Amino acid sequence: MDIYKLLKELNIKYDEIEHQAIYTVEEGKRIDREMKLEGIGCKNLFLKDHKDNFFIVVLEKDQEVKLNDLRKFLHVSNLHFADEKYLHDLLGVKKGSVTPLGIINDKDNKVTIVLDNYLVDKKLLFHPLVNTKTINIEYKDLIKFIEYLNHKYLIYK
Repeated sequence: MDIYKLLKELNIKYDEIEHQAIYTVEEGKRIDREMKLEGIGCKNLFLKDHKDNFFIVVLEKDQEVKLNDLRKFLHVSNLHFADEKYLHDLLGVKKGSVTPLGIINDKDNKVTIVLDNYLVDKKLLFHPLVNTKTINIEYKDLIKFIEYLNHKYLIYK
């Protein structure tokens, strides 16, 4: 399924910029300064537990998170960063391109989205499956996207 086609189908408005590939939050901050795009830069962590449950944890780019706190919140053990193999297999993305929009490729609904409550009602910045572009969408539109694809989501904290 094409990400832009689905955004249009769901009437989700966005702005987009193209830029050099971004692999780290620090590189993303530089892009934010150079190319103004309204929104909160997000850090997206792709995590897995020992029972092969997968999570994309979405935080404001400067927000720190402790995996022990997330383990308790999610009621799981052995939470860790998922191998790069799963990025491709489940989300259809490469390292540096993790995004909640990747659930468009998760046909078996294996990934749960975990959204930090700080992001509620904000305009958010994400990669549209590649790390050479960034789009902004409203939080409510991200929820619409997640629900349309029948994925679970949780609000953290």
